[in-house]
Amino acid sequence: MNSLYNFRDVEIGRCNLSETKRRSLDLKGEVCPYTFVKSKLMMEQMTPGEILEVIVDHGPAAKNIPKSMEMEGQEVLEVKEINTSEWKIVLRKNSP
Repeated sequence: MNSLYNFRDVEIGRCNLSETKRRSLDLKGEVCPYTFVKSKLMMEQMTPGEILEVIVDHGPAAKNIPKSMEMEGQEVLEVKEINTSEWKIVLRKNSP
């Protein structure tokens, strides 16, 4: 996966996300590093294979969350610009 995250639609592989348990985390109004910390805390509560959808409105968070999650060993499935000020980040919890 390209680690530059240019806020375009980024999709990885073929996976059936409709059958996987999904959680949502709305972090609008939050800034770094709190966006990553709260995302990481949510991921720690999840079981491997679960999907976390994070919504942010802080541009640096849209870059930093995916980068930091990859460094933590999690899978980044999508980074999508929803509008000019919001991004959706979709992550999959990997096995420890």
